[in-house]
Amino acid sequence: MKIALDAMGGDHAPERPVAAALEALATFPQIEKLLLFGQEDRIRQELKKLGKDQLPPRLEIRNCKEVIEMGDSPVESLRRKRDNSILRSIEAVRDAEADAAVSAGHTGAMVAAATIRLRTLPGINRPGIATVMPTETNLFILLDAGANLDARPEHLLDYALMGSIYSEEVLGYSKPRVGLLSIGSEDAKGNSLTKESFKLLSNAPIHFVGNIEGRDLFERPVEVVVCDGFVGNVVLKTSESIAAAIFHWLKHEIQKTPLRMAGAWLARAAFKAIKKKTSYEEYGGSLLLGVNGICVIAHGSSSVKAIRNAIRVAVEAIEHGVNDRIIRAAGIAGAHKESQSDAIPA
Repeated sequence: MKIALDAMGGDHAPERPVAAALEALATFPQIEKLLLFGQEDRIRQELKKLGKDQLPPRLEIRNCKEVIEMGDSPVESLRRKRDNSILRSIEAVRDAEADAAVSAGHTGAMVAAATIRLRTLPGINRPGIATVMPTETNLFILLDAGANLDARPEHLLDYALMGSIYSEEVLGYSKPRVGLLSIGSEDAKGNSLTKESFKLLSNAPIHFVGNIEGRDLFERPVEVVVCDGFVGNVVLKTSESIAAAIFHWLKHEIQKTPLRMAGAWLARAAFKAIKKKTSYEEYGGSLLLGVNGICVIAHGSSSVKAIRNAIRVAVEAIEHGVNDRIIRAAGIAGAHKESQSDAIPA
C-alpha cells in the first residue's frame, strides 16, 4: 500500500510529520511507499537533522510550493493555492498513486479537498469525521466530529451506517449499538433534526438503541454516537479539555502533602494507564468517512507519535476495506428504505 502524508500540515510541520514518516516506515512493513507532500527543501532539512542525508528507499518527496495555513479560508485557499500539500495528497488518492491521505493540517481544507476531488461514496449524501473516544469499558465512534455543521436527517442516517461498519470492522464490536445524541432519552425530545433523524434510524438496518444524553457518553456508553458536526466538535473538544484538566487538578492536589505524593507513587501504574487511555496520541487521527478514498485527519498539535498513529489508522482502514463495506451497507439501506416506502399504502 501507498500512503500520502501532508508534510506541511500541523503546528509543528514539517518537523513532526517527517519524523513520523520515518517511524511509520519502521513500524508498518506493509507500507510499500510513503509519499511526503510539501516544500522539498524544508523536508530534506528535517531528514538531515534526523541523520538521513539520503532519501530512505520507501520514502518519496513530492514538492509543493504552497501551504494552507490554519487561519486560511478552506475553499478560498484551495482556489488560490493550487499547489498545496493538502490538495496534492488528496489528488494522489484520486489518481490511484496513493491508497490513503493523512494530514494534521487545516481540517476544513482537508474536508473540502476530499469532498471536491474524491466525491462521496455511492449512496452516501455527506461525509463525516469519525473520532474514536474511550470509556471505562469500550471505545465508541463519535460521528460527525466537525465535517458537516448543518446536517440533515439523511446525513445522520449515513453517519449511523458508516459508524456501525467502522466499529464492527476495525474496532471489532459485534452488532455495535448506535445512539442518537439528544437532550433526552424520549423520542419526542430534541430539535427538529434529532426528531426526524430518530424516525430514520429506527427503521434503518442497524442496532439503534434510541436517544442518548451527554451524561450517557461515558456512564452508559454505546459503540456509535451520532450527531451533527457542530455538536460533535463541541463534545470532542470539551471531552479532551476535561481530561487534561482533571490530570492537572490531580497533580496539583497530590503535590500538597508528602503522604499524597507517596500514595501517588504507589498508584503510578494506574495513573499511567488512565493517561494513556485518554491521550489523543494513542488514537492518532480521525477518518473522514463517506468520501471515495481513505482520508485521515489528525490534530493540528499532533506529536510525532500521534501522526504515526494517524498513519496506522489509514493502514487499518485500507486493510479492512472500510469503503467497500460502506458502499454495500448504503445499498442495503437504500433497498430497505424503498421496501418500507412500497409497504405504505398510497
